[in-house]
Amino acid sequence: MTYVAPIADFRFALEACADFWSLCERYPDLDADLLAAILDGAGALASETLAPINRSGDRAGVKLNGDVVTAAPGFREAYEAFKQGGWQGLAADPTYGGQGLPRALAIAVMETVHSANMSFALLPMLTLGAIEAIEQHGAPDQKKLYLEKLVSGEWSGTMNLTEPQAGSDLGAITTKAVAQADGSYAITGQKIFITWGEHDCAPNIIHLVLARIEGAPAGSKGISMFIVPKFRDEDGSRNAVRCIGLEEKMGIHASPTCTLAYEGATGWLIGQENKGLAAMFTMMNAARINVGMSGVGVAEAAYQKALAYARERKQGGKLIIEHPDVRRMLMTMRAKIQAGRAICYATAVAADAGEKAREDLLTPIAKAWCTDLGVEVSSLGVQVHGGMGFVEEGGAAQFYRDARIAPIYEGTNGIQAIDLYGRKLLSDRGEAMRQLIEEAGAVAGSTHPYLSAAIDALVDATDYMLAASRDDALTGANAYLQLAGDVVGGMLLIKGGARDPNAEQRALLRHYARTVLARAPSRVAEIRIGAEFLDASAL
Repeated sequence: MTYVAPIADFRFALEACADFWSLCERYPDLDADLLAAILDGAGALASETLAPINRSGDRAGVKLNGDVVTAAPGFREAYEAFKQGGWQGLAADPTYGGQGLPRALAIAVMETVHSANMSFALLPMLTLGAIEAIEQHGAPDQKKLYLEKLVSGEWSGTMNLTEPQAGSDLGAITTKAVAQADGSYAITGQKIFITWGEHDCAPNIIHLVLARIEGAPAGSKGISMFIVPKFRDEDGSRNAVRCIGLEEKMGIHASPTCTLAYEGATGWLIGQENKGLAAMFTMMNAARINVGMSGVGVAEAAYQKALAYARERKQGGKLIIEHPDVRRMLMTMRAKIQAGRAICYATAVAADAGEKAREDLLTPIAKAWCTDLGVEVSSLGVQVHGGMGFVEEGGAAQFYRDARIAPIYEGTNGIQAIDLYGRKLLSDRGEAMRQLIEEAGAVAGSTHPYLSAAIDALVDATDYMLAASRDDALTGANAYLQLAGDVVGGMLLIKGGARDPNAEQRALLRHYARTVLARAPSRVAEIRIGAEFLDASAL
């Protein structure tokens, strides 16, 4: 696979759209030279080290021998290069060896890693979640023991939530934790769908595991979180956790998706008893922005491949890029990628700036809108290739197969829509959304009628969601999230165009306005459909 990091697009989305330089007061060492050096370095790693093993990794997959997982050829060496470059700790606390840079810059780096090789990118992405959870909820001795090695990339981390009988319903988990005399817990149970839960790229894996202490309350109120290392802290011996199976998946073949058996494994409580969901949501929210970024990243790779094919493939005596419908698809791909990129960057900038209400509001939008984007754009990439897109030889199919997991990861996109409505919109009766709408209105002014019409639709839809019954609101929640994403993406592209009016970005904005924003008002009818129209007898 050939991939070149679109540095100019990164910088436009960061600087012009997402207000990146507003963070200078919080990050005084940040300047344009440092930004350029980091983006260029990450782009080189992606194009020279990670992209060349993407297709071969997809074909080779991973191997389970006994309870040991062997990574695809080249992945151990690639991970060593990633580790040596200090990329894992880019935004981590310098106290533990991190570089203390903005999260927005770190997710821009992760975008190019996802573009080059999504299977690989999931390994450091899960470690980022473990770092955040231990930073925020770990005891001082836990931080001292684990963070430096996680931040350096010497060790990797995982998130262990799902069980065979408990998917998104975490209150149904049955993994148990039994207190031991030394203050540890014996963890027993089975976890499934654990990304990079076992591998040979790092000498130790730190599992963060949800389990129920004996005697804990039923349901989600009785869940605690535990640190369970693959190798025990006290003597380095192998802990009683092992991989007993690998999933055969539609895509991300070089990312081991493991079933892990905990057989009285030694674990240590992180945070308070029965407060595991708080620690879990720290990991989950960190992962959601990064998963949204993965949707953008895979979309970018699919776009680059489709564009290259369109510039070399002839049809009807001319290159297919000269056909209007092909140009339409390519323009749609790039315009929506740039909007999604700006949404993710803006969410991360809000997190860096401590704008909690804005971060919370944008997170489900970034995750869901951008992962749906990844599927849409990679599907268009297959279409641009025609028949060659449908066969593996063409290379476009892998992006579609890989992208398809992202709308399911870290809470399905339906759950993101429920979150936007139930936890975000209702919690402040729409105040954070109204502030966002006011900002979008100021950006639209009187010169952007498509955005203005989309904003009016979002105002109407927000009023409806706040007044509707819960069942009616949830029926329209997905369409509401999509409308909010359309508006936020348009607002950010217009903001960026006003600050940096280059011809390419203006062309993308025009296309986005006349396609995405022009259709936005039609979503209101879908939002208002109501639960009574979901007639189960028709199913």
